[in-house]
Amino acid sequence: MKHLITLLLIFSLIDCTAQQSYKRTLKLMGSRFDITVVANDSIQANKHIDKAVAEISRIETLISSWDDNSQTSEINRNAGVKPVKVDIELIELIERAIGISKLTDGAFDISYASMDRIWKFDGSMTVMPSEEEITTSVEKVGYQNIVLDKKNRTVFLKLKGMKIGFGAIGKGYAADKAKTLLISEGVPSGIINASGDMNTWGKQPNNDDWKVAITNPMDKNKVFALLPITNGAVVTSGNYEKYVNFNGKRYTHIIDPRTGYPSTGIISVTVFAPKAELADALATSVFVMGKEAGLDRINQLPKIECIIIDDTGNILKSKNIEINKL
Repeated sequence: MKHLITLLLIFSLIDCTAQQSYKRTLKLMGSRFDITVVANDSIQANKHIDKAVAEISRIETLISSWDDNSQTSEINRNAGVKPVKVDIELIELIERAIGISKLTDGAFDISYASMDRIWKFDGSMTVMPSEEEITTSVEKVGYQNIVLDKKNRTVFLKLKGMKIGFGAIGKGYAADKAKTLLISEGVPSGIINASGDMNTWGKQPNNDDWKVAITNPMDKNKVFALLPITNGAVVTSGNYEKYVNFNGKRYTHIIDPRTGYPSTGIISVTVFAPKAELADALATSVFVMGKEAGLDRINQLPKIECIIIDDTGNILKSKNIEINKL
C-alpha cells in the first residue's frame, strides 16, 4: 500500500459571514481523516460530519479486504471457484478500476493484492530477491482475469489464490462519496481529507478558494507552491520514506504490478482531478509508469493535472498547470 503525504491545507477561519468552518479529525479505514464543513453553528456542523463518518464507515464495510465479512473478502475467498453476488456499487467501482488499468497499460491494477510480499521496506531486507522470485510474485496479478457480470451482479476472479484490494483507491472513493452526500444535505462548502486524498467543494467562509500547499519531500519544511482547489480533488503520493538500496540503486515501496519490480526515479506525485478516486489511482500509476510516460499520459487526459518531484529534487509538471512559486 502506498504511503500518502499529508498535504498542508491552508484555509482561513475568519468569520466574514454567519457561517464558519468546523473541522473534526478521526481515524477511519485505518487512516487519518480530516472532515471540514462550513455551517451556521457547531450543532449543525456536527450532524453533517456524523453523516459523512457513517458513509465512510459503510464504504469500508463494503470494500475492506481485512474484514472477513466484507463482499470483497467473499470475492477473494472464491477466487478460481465461483462468481460471487455483490452490490452493484462494488461492481461499478471494480469496473472503473479496470478502466483505469486499461488507461494506464496495467500500471494500476486492483489485483495487486495477489502479489507475494517478497520486498520488505522495514529495514529487514539484506539481499535483493532473485529474478525468479520477482517473476513468480506477480503470476496471479492481472486485471484481465477479473470477470464482471453486471446483469447478474457477480464478480469472479479466474485464478485460485487471486485477490483484489482497494488500498490505492478506497480512501479516494470514500472521500468522493462523503462529499456527494454532504452536498445533497445542503452543505455549501467543505473538505474531505483522507490522509492526503483531498476533496473540496464550495469556498471558504470569506469567499476565497480553498488552497493546498505543495511541499518538496526532500525539504518538508518548505512550501514551493500554493494552489487553489475549486470543486475538485488533489492527491499527493510519496515514497521517499520506504525504500531499499541494492547495488547503488534505490528501490521504493510502490511496485509495478506487471513486473514485480519497485518503481524508481520519482519520490512524489501530486494529481489534480475532478474526483479523488481517479486522482488516487493516477498518482500510483505515474510512479509506476515513470516521469516521461506518466506525464505524457496525464497530458492526454481532460481536466487532469500533475506535479512530479523526481529523486534528484527536480519539479516537473503537466502542460496546463501553472505553478506560482512562493
